[in-house]
Amino acid sequence: MTSSTTSSTTSSTTSSTTSSIAYRIPGRARDLGELVVRRVLPAGRHQSVGPFLFFDHMGPVDFASGQGIDVRPHPHIGLATVTYLFEGAIRHHDSLGNDQEIIPGDVNWMTAGRGIVHAERTPAAQRASGWRLHGIQTWVALPLADELCAPAFAHHPAASLPLIEGDGYRLRVVAGRAFGREAPVKVHAPTLYVAAEMKAGAQFTLEPEYPQQAVYVASGSVTIDGEALEMGVLAVLQADRAVKIAASEAAQVMLLGGAPIDGPRTIWWNFVASNPELIETAKRNWREQRFDPVPGDDERIPLPEE
Repeated sequence: MTSSTTSSTTSSTTSSTTSSIAYRIPGRARDLGELVVRRVLPAGRHQSVGPFLFFDHMGPVDFASGQGIDVRPHPHIGLATVTYLFEGAIRHHDSLGNDQEIIPGDVNWMTAGRGIVHAERTPAAQRASGWRLHGIQTWVALPLADELCAPAFAHHPAASLPLIEGDGYRLRVVAGRAFGREAPVKVHAPTLYVAAEMKAGAQFTLEPEYPQQAVYVASGSVTIDGEALEMGVLAVLQADRAVKIAASEAAQVMLLGGAPIDGPRTIWWNFVASNPELIETAKRNWREQRFDPVPGDDERIPLPEE
């Protein structure tokens, strides 16, 4: 989906040095027109966690019969978009000709590289009846070496993703490597991205495998080494500490992080770049309709006002 034109600032809470949580970032409401999301990253001085520099929590939101989302074709550069759903469905259609519906547990990973255009809409079957949407959309910064790579798209059904099951919990490795398992998704840098479903009272340990790690509660509530973490807040963990995550009630949790980005990035609208000139070029190319179009979709989101 699309971003606002600039990164906004927000407050974050820094924990004491005895806490396993380095700081917390609360999600802020952002109206995208067809739905309101909780935007967690970027957040002021906290631009990223591992390679993740954009994190939107969608829903849960209920749509009446005939309603849905229609995110018209829009461009991206310098990033990979990652969609993961808990409920609902979204149809992805891009300028490479990919036309793919994503349902809960699947992964859509779109690498923008030097430039791609895509649209996201509600499939006809969902639109025909009342339905609910709940999920996470993230952007992952591409390393400098891959910033201008060829665009690509990959879909991975839920059955292809590693699943670790324990006493009252299920951990699905969405991308990267975690808990001794590796997802088939091609990543460009060391990445932690796991979806956890937990029953009340379930608990597991997250080892410090990556320099930057964080926990986000999409529903319910958990504790991290006994410290409460409520829904809608990202807890960035202290480095080099194993932490025990326990569910105070049934919960859906995302674990994310990895190696830090190899240098600062500028974010403007849907463009990410290490060099602002790349963004200026992308603006000009979109304004002058030089991006490849989405086949069969003549609509487009215009470039925002400066």
